[in-house]
Amino acid sequence: MSTAKIFETARYLTFRLGDEVFAINVFKAREVLDLSHITRVPTAPGYLRGVVNVRGNAIPVVDLRNKFGLPQTEDTLHTRIIVMDLQIDGQTVVVGGLADAVHEVLELEPHEINDPPSLGMRWRTDLIIGLGRRDDSFIIILDIERVFTADELSNLVPETTTVTA
Repeated sequence: MSTAKIFETARYLTFRLGDEVFAINVFKAREVLDLSHITRVPTAPGYLRGVVNVRGNAIPVVDLRNKFGLPQTEDTLHTRIIVMDLQIDGQTVVVGGLADAVHEVLELEPHEINDPPSLGMRWRTDLIIGLGRRDDSFIIILDIERVFTADELSNLVPETTTVTA
């Protein structure tokens, strides 16, 4: 189970992958982009969809469906790229995560967040901070920096790469 505990009210960016709603701390999200042209990278790992040009920088785009073992679907008008700042081994890595849709920023109080169950969970509990409760449904709050290993991120294109448009 994740060692991160939530002791104060925090804001989360929610997004959908398949039938599940996930959330990350809003401070990890730099921006949300409409789906644009993603340039494929030869010999890239399967979870890396490619790179996208963001103001002259090549930002790697990870297919979060692939990363979580979900079946592939066609991109839609709702597909978005969540550009995130991740701290991995003391370095900031900028990476885009492809989501089926981005919903909203919401605020959750600590009492609205449950620990993930240790049994019967479809997702790896070491990647989950908790389950947020909103109305009658749950939101899976990810420890997004644990989703990627340092080795995986070393395979991604560094932010300093310049793209000419």
